[in-house]
Amino acid sequence: MARKSATVADGDPIIIKKYANRRLYNTQSSKYITLDFLAELTRKDVQFKVVDAKTGDDITHSVLTQIIMEEETGGQGMLPVSFLRQIIALYGDSMQGLVPQFLESSMDNFRKNQKQVQDVIETALTSGPFGHIAKQNIEMMRAARDAFMPNLGGSKQAGDDNIDDLKRQMAELQAKIDKLSQR
Repeated sequence: MARKSATVADGDPIIIKKYANRRLYNTQSSKYITLDFLAELTRKDVQFKVVDAKTGDDITHSVLTQIIMEEETGGQGMLPVSFLRQIIALYGDSMQGLVPQFLESSMDNFRKNQKQVQDVIETALTSGPFGHIAKQNIEMMRAARDAFMPNLGGSKQAGDDNIDDLKRQMAELQAKIDKLSQR
């Protein structure tokens, strides 16, 4: 499902200024913000541009990379080491110019098919000898999500990433249980 990009009223992205002291300033709200706030804007698909306050250079790419670094070190990483190694190996390669377009296209396709993937995972989780337990767990997770994050309204948002991660972990556990029960 494609998400709509949100921007300021005139269609331009929100301008965020980054100062030498590493502080980020939202020019739309006239407030200092954090990288966590920018991560949340990204999850909500709010378009923004980060500029160096002194030079005016666009540094959005490096700030988004910094957000990814913090997300990866703040818990369970999403990017496998082998993937990171492959990305690093492509720097300086003749194919380097094609990689960004390929990755962007792949992520766009993934997001479009995300609901279908979610349904397939849920079906895989809920079948088998422990299917009824998985169904109960999924419903409890949804209820908890709705209780703690009511503004999500059942649509795919950042909070569901945790549920997707839990579903993946449950699927791995189910596979291990099935493997053990076949012995």
